[in-house]
Amino acid sequence: MHANSVDSEAWIRRYHPIPDSGIRLLCLPHAGGSASFFLPVARALAPVADVLAVQYPGRQDRRAEPCATSVTELADRLLPVLLDGWTDRPLVLFGHSMGASVAFELAGLLERETGTAPASLIASGRRAPSRPAPEQVHTLGDEALLAEVRSLSGTDTRILDDDETLRLVLPVLLADYRAAETYRPDRFNRVSCPVVALVGDNDPKVPLDDARAWQEHTSGTFEMHVFPGGHFYLIDRAADVVARIRDAITRASASSG
Repeated sequence: MHANSVDSEAWIRRYHPIPDSGIRLLCLPHAGGSASFFLPVARALAPVADVLAVQYPGRQDRRAEPCATSVTELADRLLPVLLDGWTDRPLVLFGHSMGASVAFELAGLLERETGTAPASLIASGRRAPSRPAPEQVHTLGDEALLAEVRSLSGTDTRILDDDETLRLVLPVLLADYRAAETYRPDRFNRVSCPVVALVGDNDPKVPLDDARAWQEHTSGTFEMHVFPGGHFYLIDRAADVVARIRDAITRASASSG
């Protein structure tokens, strides 16, 4: 049991616990996303890693809590949760879209506060920290925001067509888009762990050059994998993405062993 079990239980979902696994994978969702997005990843990787999925405040069972206002706030609030019993094994961070920025900030914090960097950082569907997106969708009103979300095909549009559900989801989307679009790397410019960038070849949010620029943010090794698809390429290419994550876990296990 974790000393700060209330916080751990609020933030961390452990769908397929592997108590004797030698490594942990921490999954960080996209804007508007929740921990359950990573259920298939947890199921697929259960034999090789103890998979943890982060539940941000403001959604699902945490809907009564205010959403975070920034990427750095999310990282700052996650750090003590992780330090409360989840860093006893090598940790691989996997973030999609906004989650990749949270993972980058968290990697910097872990290295600064503990002296130990994560075993690897996997950044999916996100421009490098030094290449912020020019869009400011969060300032354009509800209809523009909903049009953007629909266009990216990461959310079941039936949810957005239900008025009652929409009232619950819209504040979360707005807060997350604000956090994602206003993020700038003003605390850390580089981490020392290996970085793996994953991106869809037709992602309207992430030009390939801006994904490749993640290599500027690590003093460790860098690799990039391009998949067929758009911003949510990982839904259709789940098996291939899991294979790349498994490779990163295998290398991290070997280097820590």
